[in-house]
Amino acid sequence: MSTATKKNYTTAFIFLTSLFFLWGFITVLVDSLIPRIRELFTLTYFQAGLVQFAFFGAYFVLSIPSGFLLSKIGYKKGIVLGLSTMAVGCLLFYPAASMREFNIFLLAYFVLAGGITILQVAANPYVAVLGPEESASSRLNLSQAFNSLGTAIAPAIGALFILSDKVKSTNEINELSETAKEAYLLSEAEAVQTPFLGIAAFIIILVLVFLFVKLPSLLNDAPKGGYAELLRNKSLMMGALGIFIYVGSEVAIGSYLVNYFDSMNLADSIRKSDFLSSISKLILGDELEGIDSFGILGSFVTLYWSGAMVGRFIGSYLTKVLRPAFVLSIFAMGAIALIFISSMSFGWVAMFSILGVGLFNSIMFPTIFTLSLEGLDDLKPQASGILCTMIVGGAIIPPLFGFLTDQFGFKSALILLVVCYYYINYYGRLKSRKVI
Repeated sequence: MSTATKKNYTTAFIFLTSLFFLWGFITVLVDSLIPRIRELFTLTYFQAGLVQFAFFGAYFVLSIPSGFLLSKIGYKKGIVLGLSTMAVGCLLFYPAASMREFNIFLLAYFVLAGGITILQVAANPYVAVLGPEESASSRLNLSQAFNSLGTAIAPAIGALFILSDKVKSTNEINELSETAKEAYLLSEAEAVQTPFLGIAAFIIILVLVFLFVKLPSLLNDAPKGGYAELLRNKSLMMGALGIFIYVGSEVAIGSYLVNYFDSMNLADSIRKSDFLSSISKLILGDELEGIDSFGILGSFVTLYWSGAMVGRFIGSYLTKVLRPAFVLSIFAMGAIALIFISSMSFGWVAMFSILGVGLFNSIMFPTIFTLSLEGLDDLKPQASGILCTMIVGGAIIPPLFGFLTDQFGFKSALILLVVCYYYINYYGRLKSRKVI
């Protein structure tokens, strides 16, 4: 590889890695809105879960069409299109908040996710081919680490800028005078509008950068056919279900952590504990007086996503010295154990045990993804499209978890997550024994 080509690849890799950070950040920032819009629109937990349905449903609808589109226009134009679509989605939050229309919120999430879907389909294979094949995994892991960094930072930003002020209940809002009610609802709208206007501005700058930056022309030809054969591949199909279940479980936990903690009245416990309050202060960078309970609780969600980032580095080593399928099964059992502990306890034990699930989530997506592609050779691009489509699990399992919570409470609803992680453990054991 010439020096000029290597420099060109390095520049492209840096720009593409910034996209991994961006969509990781935005995906989790979405979760920060759920406690606020639930109060603002008087939603049940099930309806709040529909936010994730709109967001992740875009993956199901648009993953395969995005792959087809990218094969026609190329990956650079695809990236620009994906970023532009994301910017439009962010801007839609402004009228949605001003008019307080929940349906427009759902549309905004769908458009935003559509842009992220195009980026997912374009950036993952692009990063893999930016250099020697033997180092492709290393490059992709590094990009995914920055994705995890984005997911780790987003909860703190959400807690500080979206959940930091007092969120009134429906009864408290109804007790206000008309003037006070309008003033409060206006402030609620601004709390949602400001962060997403800032994100939209940043994305537009990225669009301008990618319009002028020179990227290597790679992966212009998309393989055709082969889907019928893939649908008969048991390992791929079981892996696709594993992706569906994993994404759904991870998002369900992340989406409802603040509400779960609030159901146990943990905000008061945090304020009274020097140790816990110091953690919250460190994350928020501010004193807790005047910060709403949701903001304090939201700060601890950072630990959930940070665990995923730390676990990814640990897991990258473990999957080198141990069979990846074996590591997957062990990590799934670790998640099950922590969920059991949280479901049977209260206070800081219940809080930190459920937060610890993030650590065990870390390797699941890339490991299931890789195991599912084993032995597929030239069919891997089409198989990747099928696996990306299964990210729709993030649209199905959170509302189901919310429905069970509405009916039976958080502790009982956690059983659903135990079942999900058991399937991942089962898949890992089958692959470890080379049964499939």
